[in-house]
Amino acid sequence: MNELYIKKKILVIFILFLGVLFFGTIGYMTIENLDFLNALYMTVITVATVGFREVKDLSESGKLFTIILIFSGFGVFTYAMTTGAKILIEGEIKEVFKKKKMKKEISTLKNHYIVCGYGRMGSILCKEFKANQVDFVVIEKFEENVKDKENLLYIVGDATKDEVLKEAGIERAKGIISLLPSDAENLYVVISARFLNPNIFIVARATDEEARIKLKMAGANKAVCPYHIGGLRIAQSVLRPNVIDFLEFATGSEFRDIQIEEILVSDKSSLVGKTLKEAKIGQELGVMIIGIKRADGKIEFNPSANTIIKSGDNLIVIGKSTNLYTLSQIAKGESVV
Repeated sequence: MNELYIKKKILVIFILFLGVLFFGTIGYMTIENLDFLNALYMTVITVATVGFREVKDLSESGKLFTIILIFSGFGVFTYAMTTGAKILIEGEIKEVFKKKKMKKEISTLKNHYIVCGYGRMGSILCKEFKANQVDFVVIEKFEENVKDKENLLYIVGDATKDEVLKEAGIERAKGIISLLPSDAENLYVVISARFLNPNIFIVARATDEEARIKLKMAGANKAVCPYHIGGLRIAQSVLRPNVIDFLEFATGSEFRDIQIEEILVSDKSSLVGKTLKEAKIGQELGVMIIGIKRADGKIEFNPSANTIIKSGDNLIVIGKSTNLYTLSQIAKGESVV
């Protein structure tokens, strides 16, 4: 039941009440020759059935009109009550079914991400996940922040609690991002997540460098300080504005033509053992490889044509999204149609 439907029903009820008041007032003014105020008073006490004293003794025609007015008012009142109850009950039932459906969908998720906190950073992160068709579920303490969001899987609860993390599928999740307001809460999430799923990829928000170090020590793979990154980004926007414009173009979800991606090379891929020249990635797909992160963590920037591709490599590439998808299929060892 959407907001427009509810507004329309309320408007209909309001118009019906005004119609009854208008009908009654004009009727008493015409039949009983009452002035406007007395006619309105008679209409109100009749429709409300409060039993207050009548302005004057009614004529036969006035009594018949009053009977009609009472039934009309009762009909409008009944309609208003049933419509209000319907809106209330259907809204509650819809909410119950919505939560049951979400719980079922969350229970089937695998290799998904868990976002702890749906604040300003969380909402931006979720927008990027949606744009890249990444499965995720949000844990948010305050339901009003998430209940009206479309196509958003969420759990209302405290992300520092183990049972809430388990409900979000922490054992099956690929990664968790903790964006809670305090470092203490994020530290608690990192420790709990690492205990519940030793292999999960953890990213946590930090307020300063000291907190970032502690979060890394606690088990976070990445600890990000938004203020530090924001300050650097502003400085770079002033010092190198064209570079920043290019990066925003290549990494933002609103620009889908050109993207920067990382593509994992599996041991089944035909790329394994070939040099970049032999693989002909740039020649046939129009994709540029700007770096390679090896399985041991070493990163090679701007690799030469003679660089050999190995299993477990992460190729840092830039190109059209359709071409990047084709390359990802080849890197997985899957056939390309």
